Amino acid sequence: MTEQHRGTRPRGGTGRRRKPPARRRRRAAILLSGAATALVLAGAGLGYVYLRLDGNLQGVDINAQLGADRPKNLDNGSTDILVLGSDSRSGDNGTYGRDEGGARSDTAMVVHVHEGHKKASVVSIPRDTLVDRPACTDARGAEVPAETRAMFNTAYQVGGPACAVKTVEAMSGIRMDHYIEVDFTGFKKIVDTLGGVEITTTKAIEDPKSGLHLAPGTHTLDGERSLALVRTRKSVGDGSDLGRIQLQQAFVKALVAQVKDLGIGTSPKKLLDLADAATKAVTPDSELDSVQELMGFAQGLTGISAGNVRMVTLPVEYDAADPNRVVPVEAKARQVWTALKADRDVPAAATADTATGRADGIVR
Repeated sequence: MTEQHRGTRPRGGTGRRRKPPARRRRRAAILLSGAATALVLAGAGLGYVYLRLDGNLQGVDINAQLGADRPKNLDNGSTDILVLGSDSRSGDNGTYGRDEGGARSDTAMVVHVHEGHKKASVVSIPRDTLVDRPACTDARGAEVPAETRAMFNTAYQVGGPACAVKTVEAMSGIRMDHYIEVDFTGFKKIVDTLGGVEITTTKAIEDPKSGLHLAPGTHTLDGERSLALVRTRKSVGDGSDLGRIQLQQAFVKALVAQVKDLGIGTSPKKLLDLADAATKAVTPDSELDSVQELMGFAQGLTGISAGNVRMVTLPVEYDAADPNRVVPVEAKARQVWTALKADRDVPAAATADTATGRADGIVR
């Protein structure tokens, strides 16, 4: 995963902005709000907290790069966010290997918060999915040509965040309201500052590549082992990226549940440390790159618990020409995107009888 002078920023689309969420962004804002409250009660200066955390945030202006050629903003009270984990090996992430032609999106989730902000649907997009990638413009203004049967994660590699967003919008027909990127090192720091995340394994996991060795049972994973878990692939299920996605989904639910349990009564220092780690860990779009925007973003999202988050994987099947790749099951994928576009739950039929990775239930 990857770890501009604020002023007037162009806003894409028309009409009232839909209210947002992205669990990782939401967590940072909730933690920040708790930290600020506790510090004010203790007599500390709130201004200092804002300045410190504001300085951590580095945004990317997705709207300016994409322009007007995007799906319509439906303005139906829901919000859609693309959350990417980048596999960049730059900086501290070099511990995990070398970049091979640039960073790619190791993890991709479309987070749909339903109207009323009481529940959310999350669609994981396998990085090995073959898609028709649209032409796009990278951060330097260079044109990136379209490509058929391109791996999904190459969109980020060749065109950065804006190209990844455009690819998802082309696949789904849904406008992404926000973008959140998380890197390896930032992810580890969040987990370590939290004090670890508790998970239960139903089978042993022995993965020499990620370095993860877990016996069956309950474990509190630190940042390094948490990162190893969400990168584990070959030793679970059928050894595909689909099995890794199932581990990632289980871990995210455990992380959300643990953060929800923190509460305002937690040590002010711990809350501030968590907010500091979270704001350093992410790269948001330019509409979420200030403390004020994040706190506003968090309001109305506190009613979403881990039990009200439904996580599915884009319906895919193994590619006939290359079993190491997957392709969308078009009719079922349309069911998924149509449901989210209409702000409805994803029907069970949309994901039935599709490739799964067979790692479901290994982590709880």
